[in-house]
Formats: sequence, C-alpha cells, structure tokens
Amino acid sequence: MNRELNWAVLGSGWIAGDMADAFLDEGRKVYSVGSRTKEKVIEFAKKHNIDKVYDDYHEMFYDDNVDAVYIATPHNKHFEAIMEALENGKHVLCEKAITLNSSELNQAVLLAEKNNLVLAEAMTIYHMPLYKKLSEMVRAGVFGKVNLIHVYHGSFREHDMNSRFFSKSLAGGALLDIGVYALSFARLFMPCKPTGFSSEVQMVESGVDETEGILLMNGEDLAATLTVSLHARLPKRAFITCEKAYIELDDYQRPQTAQITYIDTEKTETVSAGRKDKALFYEIEDMEDAILGKGNDTYLNLTVDVMDIMTGLREDWGFKYPEEE
Repeated sequence: MNRELNWAVLGSGWIAGDMADAFLDEGRKVYSVGSRTKEKVIEFAKKHNIDKVYDDYHEMFYDDNVDAVYIATPHNKHFEAIMEALENGKHVLCEKAITLNSSELNQAVLLAEKNNLVLAEAMTIYHMPLYKKLSEMVRAGVFGKVNLIHVYHGSFREHDMNSRFFSKSLAGGALLDIGVYALSFARLFMPCKPTGFSSEVQMVESGVDETEGILLMNGEDLAATLTVSLHARLPKRAFITCEKAYIELDDYQRPQTAQITYIDTEKTETVSAGRKDKALFYEIEDMEDAILGKGNDTYLNLTVDVMDIMTGLREDWGFKYPEEE
C-alpha cells in the first residue's frame, strides 16, 4: 500500500476536531466523518474541510475507501464501534480509555489479530518523541535503575452530575478520563507489568470516582504513586527517580522537554525532542507506520496492561458502569 491512507473520524466533539486539524496542519485531510447527529457532523465537516459525510455513521465501516477509523465517541461507545470497524476490515485508533474494561479490550485484540488489523489507543504519551528518547536513555542505563515514579494529574470540574465527567451513563469518572494518562506514563517507564496495586478512592453522588491515590508495585523494588482528581487543580507533573538522576516533566501528557538532575553532582541538563502541537499527529504517524509494515510500535501491550490495572481498581472499588451490570 503506497498511497496515502484514508481516515474516517467517528465523533464530532473537540478532540475529533483537534485530530482533524492535526491532519490539516500536515497538509493532509481527513477523508470522511460520521456522528450520531447529522446536523452537527455537517457543521463539523465544513469547519475542518472534510468532503465526505455519512447519512448514517455506520456507513464508514462499509466504505471501501476507508483504511482506518479514528474513534472519538464517549468511553462507553468505544467497544461497539471498535468491533464493527474491525469486523469490516478497518484499522482502528481509539481515544483513551480505549474500552471500559479488560474483557472488552481482550475481545477487540483477538479480533484485530484474527483479521490482521492494527488496533491502538490514542494515548499521546506512547508516541511523543521525548518519551521515545527518554525510554532509550533509561534502557541504556544512562540514569541507572528506575526506583520510583510519581505523577500528579488534576482538573477542577463543577459538580454537574449530568456532565460526561460525572455521569455514570456516560462512563464518567477520573480514572477513565485522566487516570489513564498517569497509569500509561507509569507503565511506560516500568520494566514490566506491576505485580500489585492498592488505592484509596473518593466517589461522588452519581456513583463515579472523583479522586484517587494509586500505588503500583512490581518485583524489582520499583513503585509508582499516582494522584488523580477531577476536583482539584494539580500541576500535570511527572517524576522518574533513578539511581543516578531524577527526571522532571511538566505538562507530562504532551511534553517537549525534560529536566534531568544528576544526584551526585547536582548537575542539571535539559533533554528536548518533538513538539507539543504535533502530539496528535505523532499518534497517526506511528499508526500508519504499523499499518504499512514499517515496524513502529503502537504500544498495544502497554494499553492492555493499563486496562487490566484500571479494571482491577474498579473491581476493588465495587464500581461498575451500566453496560457492565
């Protein structure tokens, strides 16, 4: 396949718009767009210079011109769309959290493997050039063994129980919305899947999680601590403490630079790579390389590990979404 890949976007919210604009910024266009609301998607297409709009969004899964589908619907609608896309031969890039739970994700992974298709989560952390560079340095032993990882991630959301952030019927809650970032960061820099975890959680009246503290452990004396909240403005900061140095990252979801401090000498240096404003297109580039057989990793194994952790945490909390009852 040498031609430029055709992408269909499912969804017409702000993140779908940002992805469509990411294509335009690279001199490309999204091939088509579909949504449950026809009037809204027509307006979306005009705004983002997309030529093809479906009368029924399901049509994108049967359009022979579509190579890959980017899914940007609410969390609890992901699984249905993923499966329909994979059943009809479309590669899938799906917004985080990719599914509600491990059972759904495992079914999707098996179907993707059966149909020889690429399935990936649109997780910026896995695709930022800075993290690829830091990961190489960590693996090469530049900073020594990783001992501790810590992540802060908080946003303040008004207590509107009907909003997507707090509505149980819309798969709301801090874990699936922002906790997935913190967990993905921690898993990226852990040499293996955590062997255990514990947590404390604060729920709101709608029955979803608002704030949680999470501790991850593995068998190599490495721990990760994560603080996640939808009721507190926290700096989106991450730290990796190694034997020889510690690494500090601001805006850790889409970072361009990392501050390195060497413990013995207190010498500091800045490591830079990539651009924040290209974060979404880095996801597309890695996805397309995987589709075209160029070998780039889509980090699906890490996505599976993170989903296992999130599913386990919610089981500990006794927290199920309506689709899981």
